[in-house]
Amino acid sequence: MSYQKMAKLYDRLMQDAPYDQWLAFTNAMIEKNQLNDDASILDLGCGTGQITCRLAEQGYKLTGVDLSEEMLVEASNRAYQQHLTIQWVQQDMTTLAGFANYDLVISYCDVINYIIGENALRRVFNSAYQALKTGGLFIFDVHSLAHVENHLTNQVFSEVYDDLAYVWFCHPGQQLGEMDHDLTFFIKEQQHYQRFDEQHHQRTYPVDFYLSLLKAVGFTMVECFEDFATQPTQSELITSADRIFFVCHK
Repeated sequence: MSYQKMAKLYDRLMQDAPYDQWLAFTNAMIEKNQLNDDASILDLGCGTGQITCRLAEQGYKLTGVDLSEEMLVEASNRAYQQHLTIQWVQQDMTTLAGFANYDLVISYCDVINYIIGENALRRVFNSAYQALKTGGLFIFDVHSLAHVENHLTNQVFSEVYDDLAYVWFCHPGQQLGEMDHDLTFFIKEQQHYQRFDEQHHQRTYPVDFYLSLLKAVGFTMVECFEDFATQPTQSELITSADRIFFVCHK
């Protein structure tokens, strides 16, 4: 995954993403768990800062972390245009360091699905745990196995605009819940179209797998939610959701 050229196109391609629903879910969890109105929030895999900036507008103290310098440039420009004070940090989530005493750590838009392998996931979950103060929350979402198997793998997606077109092939990987995304973009520059390619690799796991890792690193209670619903669902009853949220209590 590079995002080098895709960063400038990302917001346009994601213009229909349910950012307001992520915001509403976050606010519901903040209210439910009685976090402060000026809570400190660490956004892991913040991308172009869409959710980060929305939360900062509400008065929370935000830090955004992403591996991609290009995505952080877009995020910083957005915050500047909106007169928001946000700390932006370029780091790899699997080797996160230097963060502590946050009220809330979030990681949305299936960022965690880019963390491949048990050891890498354990490091990310442990880093989130260490970044929180006692009583803090770690909230993240992932694609469900059903969504990957039924709606993503072996599918082709495409969009054509006057100055932009893309084709996205989603191939199943060798392991359950694993997928490779091959994306080809054509961007109009003056009278010609320039092509560039992106390759992305993701994997999702059964709910119980995530729960066991989260509890192993120290989270005392983990609640599961389906598709932005604000009432928890027992893990064994999650069968048809596209997106699963985990709310982890330290």
